Amino acid sequence: MTGKLLAAKLCNVELHNPTILNSGYLGVNSDALIRVAKTGAGAVTSKSCGPKPRDGHPNPTVLQFGDVIINAVGLSNPGADEEVPEILRAVQESGVPVIASVFAEDAEGYVEVAKKISKAKPAFIELNMSCPNVQAEMGIPFACDSRTAAEIVEMVKGAVSTPLIAKLSPNVPDIASIAKSVEEAGADAINAINTAGPGMVIDVDARKPVLANKFGGISGPGIRPIAVRCVWQISRAVEIPVIGTGGVITGRDAVEMMMAGASAVGVGAAIHYRGNNAFKLMCSEIEEFMKGTGYSKLEDLRIEE
Repeated sequence: MTGKLLAAKLCNVELHNPTILNSGYLGVNSDALIRVAKTGAGAVTSKSCGPKPRDGHPNPTVLQFGDVIINAVGLSNPGADEEVPEILRAVQESGVPVIASVFAEDAEGYVEVAKKISKAKPAFIELNMSCPNVQAEMGIPFACDSRTAAEIVEMVKGAVSTPLIAKLSPNVPDIASIAKSVEEAGADAINAINTAGPGMVIDVDARKPVLANKFGGISGPGIRPIAVRCVWQISRAVEIPVIGTGGVITGRDAVEMMMAGASAVGVGAAIHYRGNNAFKLMCSEIEEFMKGTGYSKLEDLRIEE
């Protein structure tokens, strides 16, 4: 679709452009993943799945509030056994690399789910260790502790041959040190960041929280400066590639992420703000920027200190 100018690489995996569908946006089954791939995404990520089916939180679960989106979907999923054929079909028919996102309540659970999902042959398995809106049930996200995060990566790395992406949380004092820990444990790439928060919105007329769960993760353009800062710090602390995620709505936003050090960009909220053509629009805008400013490849966008 975009030619060589936007060609990207994540580890040894070729992407025809640097945009990647985020986990949790549209990727609920194989049909959705294939459809998003056909709209121009360079890669697609499935919705996170766990060891067993999970209903998630009751509605309402998502709200746009100014420049942010607050959500508490609660990791609803059909379980790993049901997810395997969905991932497999997406791998076979989407035409782009497929990333399978997984979560669990402990390190052994991550190993269990990863081993099952690896049978579908995704390009990567993404370890979602950083969801902020299930703390009541699961406690503080694993990605908030470098030792725990590294332990999960190391155990999964020893159980599967599929390359691993560690998805990290911005809700920590030193994200670069956590990134370094998961790299040393065997992570092949890092996705930064998951949603911020959790946050809360109260309907003052109804006198009650808007979300049924009360608290939810915060995404959208309002958190992009946090994401850009995290990508900058991580990319200067590790050698593995970074996927820059958080409030990427336009091509210029994507360029900003890559200038900070990202090799690819996660796209989620852009679908909410710009519709299903978000990937094509973003790629056109990146290409227009590069041609207008004389860049011949994505790698040259990075700011070198």
